[in-house]
This record gives sequence, C-alpha cells and structure tokens, in this order.
Amino acid sequence: MSPSSLSTAGVLLITVPAVAFGGVSLLTFLMRNVPGYNDNPVRRSLWRAGHAHAGVLVLFSLVAMLYVDQADLSDGLKSLVRILIVAAPILMPLGFFLSVVRPSDTKPSKLIGLTVVGGAALAAGTLTLGIGLL
Repeated sequence: MSPSSLSTAGVLLITVPAVAFGGVSLLTFLMRNVPGYNDNPVRRSLWRAGHAHAGVLVLFSLVAMLYVDQADLSDGLKSLVRILIVAAPILMPLGFFLSVVRPSDTKPSKLIGLTVVGGAALAAGTLTLGIGLL
C-alpha cells in the first residue's frame, strides 16, 4: 500500500473506537430509558441509522483503500477517491445525528442534507475507483 492509503487507513482505524462508543451510548439510552430517545421514534431511528452507517462505511472505506493503489488512475484522482470515500463515513452519520440533536426534535433539520452529500461523495468515489480498476 502507498503511504497515502496507509495513513488514510490509520485514520479510519482510529475512528472505530468512536463508533463503538456511539453504540454503547445508544444501548445506554435504551437501557436507562433516557427521555428524548425512547419516546422520540424519529430521533431514535435517525441515531440508529447514523450509528449503523458509521460502522458499515468505515469498514467499507478500509476495504476500498486496498484497491485505490491498484487502480489505473492518476495520483490526483487517487487522492480524490480517498477523500470522497472517507467523506461518507463522516458526513452521513453527522447528518443523521445532527439533524435531530435536541431531544424534542420530531423531524429532521436541514442538516439531514449532509447524508445526501455523503452519499454523493461515496457514489462518486466508488464509481471512479471502479472505473479505474476496469
């Protein structure tokens, strides 16, 4: 692996404990019946979605780093692909969490748009990587 892919993978691995901490936090909210979580189905659903997307997308990004250096892409495009693919596990969960940050929020705020931006980054990065591997 190139030094760039290795350092990107290192940063992704450092985020895994944060995802685990988030899971423990959600479990604590459930077990302790924290107001604004169990009694707010929109918030509960979006926070669970944020946690799930964070975990899956971090894992996906780690696997993708193995392929970036094998792609027939310029160094600039490889850097762009790394950035786009790593943006998804940051932006998508942030959109889910921050759109219902207050316990009284019963519908997502405009910050839910971060999920769309993260999804677009993921689509662009994976499409570019896929084409580069063909």
